[in-house]
Amino acid sequence: MSTPSGPGTPGPLESRPGAHASRPELAPGGAREPVRGPGSVGYRAVFAVREFRAVFAAHLVSMLGEVVGQIALSVLVYRLTGSPLLSALTFATSMLPYVIGGTLLSSVADRFPARRVLVVCDLVHAGCVAAMVVPGMPVAALLALRCVPAAISPVFSGTRSATLGDILGAGDAFVLGRSVIRITSQTAQLAGFGVGGLLLAAVSPRAALALTAAALVGSARQLTGGGAPPATAGRCPLLGDSLSGVRRLFADRRIRALMLLSWVPPMFVVMPEVLLTPYSDGLGLGSAGLGLLMCGMPVGAVASEALVGSLLGPRARARLTLPVGVAAMLPALGYACRPSFGWALALQVLTGCGIAYSLGLDQWFFAAVPDELRGRAMTVLTAGLMTAQGLGMAVAGAVAEFAPVHAVAAAAGGCGALCSLLVALEVRRTVARPVRPEV
Repeated sequence: MSTPSGPGTPGPLESRPGAHASRPELAPGGAREPVRGPGSVGYRAVFAVREFRAVFAAHLVSMLGEVVGQIALSVLVYRLTGSPLLSALTFATSMLPYVIGGTLLSSVADRFPARRVLVVCDLVHAGCVAAMVVPGMPVAALLALRCVPAAISPVFSGTRSATLGDILGAGDAFVLGRSVIRITSQTAQLAGFGVGGLLLAAVSPRAALALTAAALVGSARQLTGGGAPPATAGRCPLLGDSLSGVRRLFADRRIRALMLLSWVPPMFVVMPEVLLTPYSDGLGLGSAGLGLLMCGMPVGAVASEALVGSLLGPRARARLTLPVGVAAMLPALGYACRPSFGWALALQVLTGCGIAYSLGLDQWFFAAVPDELRGRAMTVLTAGLMTAQGLGMAVAGAVAEFAPVHAVAAAAGGCGALCSLLVALEVRRTVARPVRPEV
């Protein structure tokens, strides 16, 4: 299949004026030097930018704290109530409010200085987690406190992504910077689950939550000082500005298609993953076997994204974007054969490898979005992604109540591949064509 950046057709980066212009940024020693050129800059060049290292360190600390805190809260609620449903709701409340914050607060990322937004979000999150530590806190209050960080999380993620554009520029450095953030998130989940389990064996859930709050304060501290040029607060009210920006994004056919490509594959990819608990139970696996299955997708994601980001240049990644985005769901078809533990683990690893399509998608999306909507676009993108994944999990769980788990997982792979193919075709139809110079 030919792709938008194939021979003879300019890719989205070329379709935007100045997209390949080199942008000087502050290097570690204080000298101004370009962080990227027309080709792949490599991960080393990204880490050479001092401001990116600060954002990366803050992200690593907050992600580890977030994963540990999520586990601790789930355990705390279960110990207080003995209810699996309420314990599961601690995870649901970490995703459902995304759509609210992503829609109503999206313009925050474009109206206020980026570092200030990131620090305030971290401190609000830390305050909510610290309040959970108070003895005697009702379960309903714990769940409500969990909703607040979830509502501001898309603002934090969108602002951070927009900041990467200011720090690294609009080309390959930005793509690899986003890649590093994703790799860190996947790795932090793997490490966080292990650390959280060991930590809860040594301390109480409330003590683990207190450590989470401290980690978030540390993240905020890492982000203070310096930063990208501040955004300009608009005269339009925050809510109206946010809704207006969302309407502008969805009115653009190219941006709309790229957002769908960001949301649809992950929505179906998580369906087999959320069914791993009942599937492993059917195989007679213990908690250790389930844990290994849950690690399969993050391992595949980290390995594939690191390899594609390191070994391939922007054009090669762009050629892989649509085929890999569609093929990401195909491994799930293997569940129709009721695979054993080893084969199921291989299917999860292969599914995780599909995240590599995000590298090319990032460069297309950044090129398509106007600069003044960048923060809002990234915020809406994050909110839609989490909402789509939450919807996919809910649908898979509901269908699995009436159909065999392996059949639901396989059907999710087939439906996901078909829906992703339709979205990929729409993306191809929106490729910008070169403007012929007037004679």
